[in-house]
Amino acid sequence: MTLLIYDILIATLLLIIVGMAVAFIRHQRLLTTRAHLMREAMRNRDFTFSLPTKGLLPGERALQRALNDLGEEIGKLVAQNEVESWQRLTRVLTHEIMNATTPIQSISEAYLHSPKLIGTPYEEGIRAIYETSSGLARFVASYRTLTQMQEPVITTLNLAETVEHIQSLYPALEWQIEVPTETTLEADETLLRQVLINLIKNATEAGATKIGIRWDNALYISNNGQPISAEVRREIFIPFFTTKRSGSGIGLSLSRQLLMLQGMDITLADQGQAGYHVTFCLKRR
Repeated sequence: MTLLIYDILIATLLLIIVGMAVAFIRHQRLLTTRAHLMREAMRNRDFTFSLPTKGLLPGERALQRALNDLGEEIGKLVAQNEVESWQRLTRVLTHEIMNATTPIQSISEAYLHSPKLIGTPYEEGIRAIYETSSGLARFVASYRTLTQMQEPVITTLNLAETVEHIQSLYPALEWQIEVPTETTLEADETLLRQVLINLIKNATEAGATKIGIRWDNALYISNNGQPISAEVRREIFIPFFTTKRSGSGIGLSLSRQLLMLQGMDITLADQGQAGYHVTFCLKRR
């Protein structure tokens, strides 16, 4: 009898040891997988990763939360640095291009008003030079908005009323708005409206017929237009980048800068909200 009890105890102890070993191995695999996912996210410059803390020990849970927060902070710093770098580059390029085109535009315009040129074989060539330089000057002037933005005037605005104003500008679209009437936001109303108009305009140009706006501690703007492919997700906020033949490539970049002036940021969600293909998130930094 004593021997039987002893055997049962040994067997039970072995089962506990094996179970603990299996649990330990699984847990280590879980940690290894997490490390791999975070490493790949960093390598791909995706700092928005947020891994769940379920199944972790208290110390590991705290570490994972810290890493999630760190990734978000790095993402904000990278976005701000990118914006500032593009602003500096754009400022230099527009200055140099304008210095080169302004004299050409002025001289060619003067020649076009000269009676000696009118009706001669040279008139068409001079006019082509003038129109080309004028077009380039207008093109450069449009990009100056990236470096010459007004200082925001922050007020407490009613978000529902602001969204209703945007909705009235696009009556042909189907709208689904989930913004409580009492929702307020600290922002510059003029600049925020410009951002929302940019997003809706981009959506309609991508074939959207339905717009969804939802508030949940952040503002989510969704549309059912053409999905944004994985290949261009990271490029959409880069100035001058566009997938449209007639696009200028400054809409989203300008929107991000306008939001940063107000202490906010804009990101593209990994997946669109239910019923939509594309969702942008606007939230306080």
